[in-house]
Amino acid sequence: MSSRPVAEAVASLMPRAKEELTELVAFRSVADFDQFPRSESEGAAGWVADALRAEGFQDVALLDTPDGTQSVYGFLPGPEGAKTVLLYAHYDVQPPLDEAGWSTPPFELTERDGRWYGRGSADCKGGIIMHLLALRALKADGGVPVHIKVIAEGSEEQGTGGLERYAEEHPDLLEADTIVIGDAGNFRAGLPTVTATLRGMTLVRVQVDTLEGNLHSGQFGGAAPDALAALVRVLDSLRAEDGSTSVDGLDSEARWEGVEYAEEQFRKDAKVLDGVELIGSGSVADRIWARPAVTVLGIDCPPVVGATPSVQSSARALVSLRVPPGTDAVEATKLLRAHLEAHTPWGAQVLTEQLGQGQAFRADTSSPAYAAMAEAMAVAYPGQEMQYAGQGGSIPLCNTLAALYPQAEILLIGLSEPEAQIHAVNESVSPEELERLSVTEALFLRNYAAS
Repeated sequence: MSSRPVAEAVASLMPRAKEELTELVAFRSVADFDQFPRSESEGAAGWVADALRAEGFQDVALLDTPDGTQSVYGFLPGPEGAKTVLLYAHYDVQPPLDEAGWSTPPFELTERDGRWYGRGSADCKGGIIMHLLALRALKADGGVPVHIKVIAEGSEEQGTGGLERYAEEHPDLLEADTIVIGDAGNFRAGLPTVTATLRGMTLVRVQVDTLEGNLHSGQFGGAAPDALAALVRVLDSLRAEDGSTSVDGLDSEARWEGVEYAEEQFRKDAKVLDGVELIGSGSVADRIWARPAVTVLGIDCPPVVGATPSVQSSARALVSLRVPPGTDAVEATKLLRAHLEAHTPWGAQVLTEQLGQGQAFRADTSSPAYAAMAEAMAVAYPGQEMQYAGQGGSIPLCNTLAALYPQAEILLIGLSEPEAQIHAVNESVSPEELERLSVTEALFLRNYAAS
């Protein structure tokens, strides 16, 4: 069979794909039920379940995971004796942030300048549509040649681990020969890429206390220890002079082997302001894929508006540390907490608390599934060879699946190329990328079945 019928089938399905993505994006499915209605997430889960049933999936179920959210599961049988492939995506999304900052409403899919804008259009509701397109194209060209399991997670963005724990409690459910995680993206639009590594992460809250209560800065300032100033000192100690992460005992000199990231391209992708320097040392790829990276996510202290002339008695911050493959997240957490405690000045009382943690992931790119994916990408992206990139973000489920099914091959592809601006305002998806990656996945499934 040639690849042309598959490509033609996907192309013919693109108008339907846009309609479906419009419906799916309309659900405000943020899995933070203090801010967004649970019914929105449940509506999105129901939409995915209905879509799977319409495609002939069996055993479609809404799985109540331990974190109080739902994941959607379905099984599509293939030929007798065929291999089994698990396709993953998630239907929950990040909050829209500042809705006024969006050029168009975040939960209304809007076409502009050749892209489709909307929260979750790329991350990762578009991934669900990608899986559906690939399967429909194969059905139109002779049938799906493998057994297919689909799992659509409902709380990936919150990192609450519901699906990981559910999978551990039901280890047979997601077992497969190969797993395709549709939650990554090409290094840049038009360059076919598999994500070979994911950084792990740890999340630590640090609180500094110095006084029984706030004091008048005119009467006591200059001698009374300021908890906010102490916290600033602690947080500053996490970075070297050039801005690179500097946690006592944590290796920060590793090198990236794979596709390189030109500094000017990174500046453009990250929208760095003119005249502002990048931080850290080594290549950009070293810094974002191979080395640890600390980020202060938030600080509890008085806002500027309404501030009083007071010496602060207490202050706290939330600190994220991304850790590369080869670094144990448990050990990194210990080092981070020890560093925060050791660098707290003036004998101030300090309390650290771990809030989250996930191990890094490294794929075995020498496996037969990667050869099948490389062949598929070369056809879907004529003239381009498959590239290997890292991803600075974390997908803890990858490690759970790798531990549960050590024989399974795990590949990461998806729609989150830099222009998609996932997690930011004005998130969008390239319909060309959606089309080509759907063709890629269909051809991969056919190649893999024959391998």
